[in-house]
Amino acid sequence: MLTVTPIRVVVGKPGLDGHDRGAKFIARALRDAGMEVIYTGLRQTPDQIVSIALQEDAKVLALSCLSGAHNELFPKIVSLLKEHDAEDILVLGGGVIPEDDIPYLKEQGVSEVFTPGTTSNDIIEFIKNNVSKEGA
Repeated sequence: MLTVTPIRVVVGKPGLDGHDRGAKFIARALRDAGMEVIYTGLRQTPDQIVSIALQEDAKVLALSCLSGAHNELFPKIVSLLKEHDAEDILVLGGGVIPEDDIPYLKEQGVSEVFTPGTTSNDIIEFIKNNVSKEGA
């Protein structure tokens, strides 16, 4: 019998942003697509989010930020993952992020940035196509 291990995703809300409707929507869409999803809740520090991702053995870390602090928080989280030799975790960003900021975030190690108007199917397909097949 062939068993498939679901992709484990941590959805994180770094910083002081108090809006999580989008994060919860994405968490549900990923769960409905067969992924295991852990939502961190609001107002988490980068250290807390990285700690949760490591504890949960996440393959994907989906970050949501609407406060405008994405250029500080997302790279900090990527840096912390590198410090913990967890660079294999796929880091995604989402929220109201200006197009001009996206190249910087990708240079810092965010694999993809999803902005308003992106469909949940686009995000699901991106994850399925980019998560390491080994031990997912």
